[in-house]
Amino acid sequence: MNHWIIAPIVLPAVVAPFIIMVIRYHRDLQRVFSVASVVALNLVALVLLSQAMDGTIGVYELGDWPAPFGIVLVLDRLSALMVLLTTLLALAVVLYAIGSGWDTRGRHFHALFQFQLMGVLGAFLTGDAFNLFVFFEVLLIASYGLMIHGGGATRLRAGVQYVVYNLLGSTLFLFALGTLYSVTGTLNMADLAVRVAELPAEDTALLRVGAVLLLLVFAIKAAVLPLHFWLPASYANAPMPVAAFFAIMTKVGAYAILRLYTLVFGPEVAVTAGLVGDWLLPAALLTLAVGSIGILGARELGRLVAFSAIASMGTLLIAISLFTPQAATAAVYYVIHSTFATALMFLIADLVIERRGGRLAPTPPMPQGGVVAALFFAGAIALAGMPPLSGFIGKLLVMDASRASAQVWTVWAVILTTSLITIVGMARAGSILFWKSHDHSLRPPDLPEDEDDGAPEAPDHAPEPVPGLAFVPVFALLAALVALTVLAGPVMRYTEATAAQLFAPAGYIETVLQRPGS
Repeated sequence: MNHWIIAPIVLPAVVAPFIIMVIRYHRDLQRVFSVASVVALNLVALVLLSQAMDGTIGVYELGDWPAPFGIVLVLDRLSALMVLLTTLLALAVVLYAIGSGWDTRGRHFHALFQFQLMGVLGAFLTGDAFNLFVFFEVLLIASYGLMIHGGGATRLRAGVQYVVYNLLGSTLFLFALGTLYSVTGTLNMADLAVRVAELPAEDTALLRVGAVLLLLVFAIKAAVLPLHFWLPASYANAPMPVAAFFAIMTKVGAYAILRLYTLVFGPEVAVTAGLVGDWLLPAALLTLAVGSIGILGARELGRLVAFSAIASMGTLLIAISLFTPQAATAAVYYVIHSTFATALMFLIADLVIERRGGRLAPTPPMPQGGVVAALFFAGAIALAGMPPLSGFIGKLLVMDASRASAQVWTVWAVILTTSLITIVGMARAGSILFWKSHDHSLRPPDLPEDEDDGAPEAPDHAPEPVPGLAFVPVFALLAALVALTVLAGPVMRYTEATAAQLFAPAGYIETVLQRPGS
């Protein structure tokens, strides 16, 4: 049995309680063990990617119980890529949190971060729908603590909203799983795929209900319109390093849609045919439009970046909703780009906020303003999908994949129009932040002096930054976007192979269930 597969879950699950119970009063040791854990996870992720690169599907049976009776973890090209993407982002975030001093502004940052890593990595590796729910809850419980890290009334209000909406999603998730289990008698994903395909047409009403409920759950996690309303305030008021890592959490919802609606409720399954794409595509187009308009109208930098996260999810879900191998190829490439680009902008936003505040209003020149302005300009290019960075390639791939769709002209019009709106919104924000002259009398319109506009309060005590370290992960994420552009050919070959594996689920099913010819 390949024990490497369970390592990404076990390692943070061991480090987190060790930090809490043994070194909770030793901040430097917490930092050392947290960074060491994330570096080790990156090495493990590289090993897993090398194992999955040739198309081999690995299965880890917990307790040596075979599927579908036991819990299994499954490694294929998609899950290996998502694990590596998560660990790379985690390394950048934890280094930034240390460099900026954010990990000192509240309690248990590093332990909560390790628990969240465990939940995200488990969600990408699990081969069981119920354990997908379990890992969702692990990452969400940890994210609740990280969301309010540093305190403040505004952050607490946003955190309560975040908890309420995600608890609603978790409740729907349980209803969906109960419905599917009542119809099929299993929640193992591979076994579900077999049993759903064998169901007679007269027994599929509840199955369709379960499939719709699952889609609603994943749409909440992915912030799809009209279920996106929890994200702007939550992400804008969270600590920016935490929001940067949340860039991968919305991808968990997109990953779950891509996984389950190619494996279990695939395009070839008659009873659920057209159930997803028929409404997911319009919702994705509206999500992209609303996100871009939000960028244009934002009066606070955190909300601007939060709306850019919504817009990027809209573009990603356009590709997923087409449900073709070519569109899945574009979607996987865009997942990589949008994760790095969104996280980069949240970290840049934190650099700006720490130096001049988050309101989009003129202030005195900030320290290191030239460097921060250049980083903001590069991040804006990446998010808007302008050349020469990878966002341009990603949007071209999505547009090319939509040519076979009946909605091709609508898709192209929305993507091109929203790209222009994003460029204008980012240019407006950049000009206010870095080029407009200072005038104390200028404030955002209709905002009284004593009104709370949603910006996080200043911390009660000064952070303990590590000089210069905060810029290292920011430049590293920018370098990752450049590398994704330069190495677009090799990356595309991998994403094409990943899409081909997703749309040929027989290999996955046979390997997990050990039933040749299933």
